[in-house]
Amino acid sequence: MSKTKTKAKPDEEDEAPAKGRSKLVIIALVVVVAAAAAWWFLLRTPAEADAKPKPGEVIALEPIQVNLADGHYLSIGIALQEVEGGHGADGSKALDAVINLYSGRDVKELVKPEVRAELKKELVKEIDELYHHEVMDVYLTSFVTQ
Repeated sequence: MSKTKTKAKPDEEDEAPAKGRSKLVIIALVVVVAAAAAWWFLLRTPAEADAKPKPGEVIALEPIQVNLADGHYLSIGIALQEVEGGHGADGSKALDAVINLYSGRDVKELVKPEVRAELKKELVKEIDELYHHEVMDVYLTSFVTQ
């Protein structure tokens, strides 16, 4: 009996290693993507935006008088709590926001603690936007109605 060896066609020999290499490249790519995803979700440090700002300087502003409804007025003083590294907030934008928020309100409305708390929240939000997140809180230093 004679043993005959059949030789594969030259095209078939080239296809087998090419298929093996493409599978290896795909597996390597999947491993790299999985490692990158694991790093992103588990090991990266939180961004500065996620970190809470540290308090900086408190800037007290002189009290102002705001006209209320029915001839009444409100004398209100505020202080701005800057974030650490703030640029010394000019109080003019904050005082303008106070005037816009409180003007024309009824004095009976302003004496209610829940209303004052809600108005303060609105004021803090407005001032945060006006000062591009460099003021982290607003304190009411005086609040007198007449």
